[in-house]
Amino acid sequence: MPQFAVAPAITAWMSSSSTPARAPRLLLVDDDRINRTMLAELLQQQGYQLELAASGREALSMLGRPEMQVDAMILDREMPDMNGLELVAHMKSEPVFASIPIIMLTGTGKPERIQEGIDAGVHYYLVKPADAQLLHSVIESALRERRQKVALLSELNRHNAALGAMRHCQLAVRTLGEAEDAASMLASCFPDPERVVTGLMELLVNAVEHGNLGITYEEKHTLLQENRWRAELDRRAQLPEHIGKTVEVIYQRKAEGYLVQITDAGPGFDWQRYWHINPARATASHGRGIARARLMAFDRLAYNEKGNSVTAMVSPSTERGDYAW
Repeated sequence: MPQFAVAPAITAWMSSSSTPARAPRLLLVDDDRINRTMLAELLQQQGYQLELAASGREALSMLGRPEMQVDAMILDREMPDMNGLELVAHMKSEPVFASIPIIMLTGTGKPERIQEGIDAGVHYYLVKPADAQLLHSVIESALRERRQKVALLSELNRHNAALGAMRHCQLAVRTLGEAEDAASMLASCFPDPERVVTGLMELLVNAVEHGNLGITYEEKHTLLQENRWRAELDRRAQLPEHIGKTVEVIYQRKAEGYLVQITDAGPGFDWQRYWHINPARATASHGRGIARARLMAFDRLAYNEKGNSVTAMVSPSTERGDYAW
């Protein structure tokens, strides 16, 4: 069973409670000096540490320095020599850079242009000039996702290598904390735990928050904005109407692959709405979980008609590909 080391930069950035121990460091890449200066001033006022690059090639060179520690990137799309999408492609091909969340800035809001960025692996897509509050919101959302993934990968080291030989298990998950534990444990049963751990977490969280606890997409947006999401999940899990609800999880290793079935106790879920990442939600703080699980983590993903049960599969012959997004 491979072990996953957490990068020192991320360890320094996180405290034991998964809150930042230092100001996150952003790499701002823009060939326009005026735009670069104005954005840098804004971001510094918002409390971030900044590294600046005037081109895609300069950014790539900076990322290669041993001392460079970047938690997220804000990237202009249209630049000479190496544009934003070309830089994203380079980063996604290098495992050491592939998990850095990228917020892309562009001068056009055409849906097809936004879709190109999303398909390339950009986390968020903003149209210039970026609203200060919206920019701060999407940066915090990207950093929150990064912290969560790092915490899950760190947790993998706690599980015994023998889990890789497990052929069947059944779990009952009730809270967000239990979903996090289950995701890291189940990931250890797969041949490439790092590939599937975030996808498992997304599916389990969907089942707990939307299925069992009834938190809507709109409610989650407000809770995230007010930094009350986790507290509200914990509160609802203790309400009399939810106390007996569990998410049933079945893992099986078969000849055709590694399978996990996740079934919640809710009335059903409109999963079709989230099967693809809609360009209209390019700046949303959430709503990408199902699409990202389907694209990056699993070879097959299938919901039942009701929408309260999903089966995810990884083929035994699948080698790790471009799944870091």
